[in-house]
Amino acid sequence: MIIGLTGGIASGKSFISEELKKRGFPVIEADEAAREVVEPGEQAYEQVVEQFGTDVLEVDGTLARKKLGKVIFADDSKRQILNQIMHPAIRQRMLQKKTTLEDEGEKVIVFDLPLLIENNLQFMVDKVLLVYVEETEQKKRLIKRDQAGEEDAEQRLASQLPMSEKQAYADAVIDNNGTRPQSLQQLEEILKRWNIQSPS
Repeated sequence: MIIGLTGGIASGKSFISEELKKRGFPVIEADEAAREVVEPGEQAYEQVVEQFGTDVLEVDGTLARKKLGKVIFADDSKRQILNQIMHPAIRQRMLQKKTTLEDEGEKVIVFDLPLLIENNLQFMVDKVLLVYVEETEQKKRLIKRDQAGEEDAEQRLASQLPMSEKQAYADAVIDNNGTRPQSLQQLEEILKRWNIQSPS
């Protein structure tokens, strides 16, 4: 079974992802795959440089993610260009990792996909597990976490589907507005409901 773990910025998805790892589940992270596919020499790296120029590179030739982030968060069309380069490369890398894990005998694999719903990637997973938080709480956590201003936080939240709309796509929801133990209790109940045993 492939579980698609998703949420929103500052929803607490990483916390749940770490907890699944502690229980022995292999977690394939889209963010990690995204970093790997833009390493110098990779095809997606070449395409990014071709589209955005060397301004988005560090002195050592690696991708300057913050600079690139500034460019795309302010311009929708540029964000779409980047997405067209990145998404297929990330999907391919994640599926390669999944195949390797299946060959090693893993029965349950977690895909940690922040934009699973926005990018219509439900076809890649068997179950969608959403980590949910109220939007006012989400904004508060984001500002605190990234030391970002309110405007910056609002811009980033606007680039994702609102949390309230995401719930309709989920097979199960962890309400992460409360305490961590409360969220973990919900995780345990969902795994039980799906008849999933922790490997460790």
